[in-house]
Amino acid sequence: MASLGDSNAVYSSVKDYYGKVLESSKDLKTSACTAGAAPHAIVRKIIKTIPSAVNDKFYGCGNPIPLGIEGKDVLDLGSGSGRDCYVAAALVGPQGSVTGVDMTDEQLQTARENIDAFGTTLGYTPKLKFVTGYIEELKAAGITDSSADICISNCVINLSPNKKLVLQGVFDALRSGGELYFSDVYADQQLPSSVRTHDVLLGECIGGALFTQEFEQMAVNIGFARPRVLS
Repeated sequence: MASLGDSNAVYSSVKDYYGKVLESSKDLKTSACTAGAAPHAIVRKIIKTIPSAVNDKFYGCGNPIPLGIEGKDVLDLGSGSGRDCYVAAALVGPQGSVTGVDMTDEQLQTARENIDAFGTTLGYTPKLKFVTGYIEELKAAGITDSSADICISNCVINLSPNKKLVLQGVFDALRSGGELYFSDVYADQQLPSSVRTHDVLLGECIGGALFTQEFEQMAVNIGFARPRVLS
């Protein structure tokens, strides 16, 4: 496994940005961490039932949650305040499960402390949990091989200093036939170091954006089918 020792500066910057600089989506400095279109009506209806504390700290750039996932086991990379996990928990129902992985304590606290209230709204206790860990080290976070049917991620993979480790971990965690759904920011050219090391641009999903073709080849080399754009 590649060493993550050189990545400490990136982790520190991202943790500080999402844990201390941003208190709600109103504090974002750019429009990069925003969705370009409204999610499906079913998802919008669920979002309205989620506690406001969870919704207020949502920083995703899209809606990578597929419908028709009842009974499935879902893994969310960089789950943040947990909004996508809450949506997924409603979609998978009482027989499915949702696990969110995040490294930021403040976000994890928000995600965890609202589960009971959401369960009351659903009418059952969802199999929903949030674990502390790095998305590059899923096994260390307790995510076992072949344990998920679906993996989702919303504007987080770009924040990782080692995207190859992220994709390999997801590939290992997915069961045969499993799928990765993600919404993220990519670049149509290589970014200069001045952009990649800028704290605000890094935190708002621009500085870590990977060259599109580089990402596609990385995914294929690991074993995924070539990524497709879904609308």
